[in-house]
Amino acid sequence: RRRRRRGGTAARGPAGVVLGVAASVGGVLTLAVALVRRKRHLLAVGRSYVLLALLGAVVSVVAMERALITRDFTVQYVADNGSHATPALFNVATLWAALEGSLLLWVLVLTGYMALVVHKFRHRLDDPLVGWALLTMLVVSGFFFLLLLGPANPFRAFDPPPGYDGPGPNPLLQNHPLMAFHPPALYLGYVGFTVPFAFAVAALVTGRVGEGWLMETRRWTVVAWGFLTAGIVLGAWWSYEVLNWGGYWGWDPVENASLLPWLTGTAFLHSVMVQERRGMLRVWNLSLVCATFSLTILGTFLTRSGVISSVHAFSEGGVGPWLLGFFGLSVLVVLGLVGWRADRLRAPGRIDSPLSREGSFLANNVLFAGFAFVVLLGTVFPLIVEALRDEQLSVGSPYFERMTIPIGLTLLFLMAVAPVLPWRKASGELLAQRLLWPAWAGTAAVVLAVAVGARGLAPLLAFGLGGFAAGAAARQIVLATRRQGWRGFVGRTNGGMVVHLGVVLIAVGMAASGSYDVERELTMQVGDTAAAAGHELEYLGPRTVEEPNKVSVRARVAVDGDVYEPAINRFTGRQMSVGTPSVKTGLLEDVYLTLQQAPAEDEGRTAAIRVIVQPMVTWLWIGGVVMLAGTVLALFPGRRRRPVDPVSAPVPTGDERPEPDGDGAEGDGRAPAPDAPEPVEVPT
Repeated sequence: RRRRRRGGTAARGPAGVVLGVAASVGGVLTLAVALVRRKRHLLAVGRSYVLLALLGAVVSVVAMERALITRDFTVQYVADNGSHATPALFNVATLWAALEGSLLLWVLVLTGYMALVVHKFRHRLDDPLVGWALLTMLVVSGFFFLLLLGPANPFRAFDPPPGYDGPGPNPLLQNHPLMAFHPPALYLGYVGFTVPFAFAVAALVTGRVGEGWLMETRRWTVVAWGFLTAGIVLGAWWSYEVLNWGGYWGWDPVENASLLPWLTGTAFLHSVMVQERRGMLRVWNLSLVCATFSLTILGTFLTRSGVISSVHAFSEGGVGPWLLGFFGLSVLVVLGLVGWRADRLRAPGRIDSPLSREGSFLANNVLFAGFAFVVLLGTVFPLIVEALRDEQLSVGSPYFERMTIPIGLTLLFLMAVAPVLPWRKASGELLAQRLLWPAWAGTAAVVLAVAVGARGLAPLLAFGLGGFAAGAAARQIVLATRRQGWRGFVGRTNGGMVVHLGVVLIAVGMAASGSYDVERELTMQVGDTAAAAGHELEYLGPRTVEEPNKVSVRARVAVDGDVYEPAINRFTGRQMSVGTPSVKTGLLEDVYLTLQQAPAEDEGRTAAIRVIVQPMVTWLWIGGVVMLAGTVLALFPGRRRRPVDPVSAPVPTGDERPEPDGDGAEGDGRAPAPDAPEPVEVPT
C-alpha cells in the first residue's frame, strides 16, 4: 500500500512541476519570437501557456496536500513536517510551514494571478504591452518552477522505517489558527506585485511610458497592497497571541522583509496620482514599482536562505544564491531599461508650489523612501558586516524606534495636510480654512489624552497628529457624502481616506501600548492574590490538558473574576516546549498573562506568572480592519464629476495624461489642461 501511494505522489507532483517549467519556458520563447518578429497573431498563444503553468501548479499543490493529509511519509517533505498527531487545520497548513512547500504555494498564487491577467485582457492579448507583461510574468514563474525542480524539490523520496511518524510542523506554527491565514495573505500580497512590475517592464520595453500602464495596473496594485496589509496585521496579531513576549512587532528581520515592499508600495500608490494628474514622476514611479517587486524577492531570500535567525525564517536551504542572483538580475534589467528609455521619461509637468497636492505627495514619497532605507539598512547591515569581517552583530529595536518614530510622526502630519491641498498651488487663507476643523480635532485629542493621564512628548505628539489626520480624513468623507451620497465612501480618494482612518487608529494604538504599559512578575501559590494596574488577580491552581500533538500545562488565573489560562505546551513530535499567553481583551486595555515556569501539581503548586497591562492594543486590530475596508472601497470606481468650465475638459488619450476618477471631495475631478488654472472652489 505504501508503494502504491508513493507512486501516485511521486508521479503527479513532479509531473506538475515539469509541466510548469515547460509551460513557462515555452511561453517565454513563443512570446519572445512573436514580439520580436511582430507576429501579433502568435501573442494569443500566451494564454495557453499561462493556463498550462496554472495546471502544473494546481497538480503539484494537490499532490502535496494529498500526501500531507494521508501522511504519506515516503515523501521527504511529509516525513520532515507531517505527523499523525497534527490537527487537521495545521496539517493542511503544513504546505507552507517549510521551505519547499512554501514555494509550491508561491507558484500557485503566481500562476493564479497570471490566469486572472489573461482573463482580464482576453480581448487585448495581441497588444504588445500585454504580451511583454505576460512574458515577464512567465519568466518569474519559470524561475520559481525551476527552484522546485532543483534545489527546493518538495517531492524527494524517503524510505520510512516501520511505524515511522514524522515530527509535525514547527510548534510555533501549530499553536494558533492564524497560521492558516497569515502566510497565504502575505503571499497574495508579495506575489501580487509581480503584475504591476510586469506591466512596468512592458511599458519600458515598448516605449509606452506614459500613463497608460498605470491605468492598467491600478487595481492590481491596490489588491496586492491590501493583501500585504492584511498579512502584516495578521502577523502582528499572531506574534501577540503566540510568541509569549507581550509584543506584536519586534523589528525582526523577517517582519522587516514584509514591511519594506509595503512601504515602497504605499509610496507608489500615492505618487501614481501625481503622474496621472500632472504627468510627473515617471521615473520615480517606475523605480518604485520595480523596487517593490525586487524587495519581495529580497524578502524571500532573507526568509528562505537561512542567512538570518528568526522564529519566522525557514531553515537553511540551497535556494539562497538563486534568489539573490534573481534579485540582482531584476534590478540590473530595470536599471538598463530605465537608462534606455531615459529620453521618453522626461516629465512634461513640474511642481508649481510646495503648498500643493503634488508637493505634499512628493514629500510623502521622500519620507516613505527614507523609512524604507532605514529599515533596509538595519536589516541587512549585520549580514554585510558578517560577510566582510566575519563578525556577528545585531541591530535591535532602539535603532529602529529612534530612526522611524520621527518619520512616522511627520507622515501623520502630511496625512492631515495633503488631502486638503488643491493641485498646483494653495493660498495660506484656503489652507487655514480647510485645516481649521482638523486642527481642533488634534487639539481635542491632546486635551483628552492629558485628561486621562497621558504624559510624554512622543505619545502626545502621536495623539495630537493622529487626531489632526483623522479630522482631515473625516472632513473629506463628510464633504464627499454630502455631495455624492453613499458614493462618497467609494472610489480611490474616498476609500483612501478610510484607509487613513485605519492608519491613525494603528498609530494611536501603538503609541499608547508602547508608552504606558505596566508589567509585573509574580510568584504565586494557589489562593494568592495580587494587583496590577487596577486589576485583581487570583491564582486558582494548575491543570494539565493532553492533546494528540501536545501536553499543555496551564495555570488558572482569575482576572477581575474571569478565568484565563496561560500555558506551557510541550509538543511531543519535536520535543519542544513553547509558552502560550492568555489575554483579557478590552477596548481600553489588555491584560496579558504569560506562564514563565510550569507549576508543579504535586509540590508547592507555585506558578511564576508575568502580567502586562497594555492600553489600546485592540485598536491595532480594529485599525487593520478599517484599512482593509478602505482598500475594498478604493477598488470601486468613483463618480466622475463634470468639468466646472471648458478648461477642465479631459486631455487627449494615448501617451497623454488620463483622467483620474473624480471621487474626491475637493481638488479632484477631471484633469485640467496642462497650463489651465485650477477651477475655483465654490463654498457649500
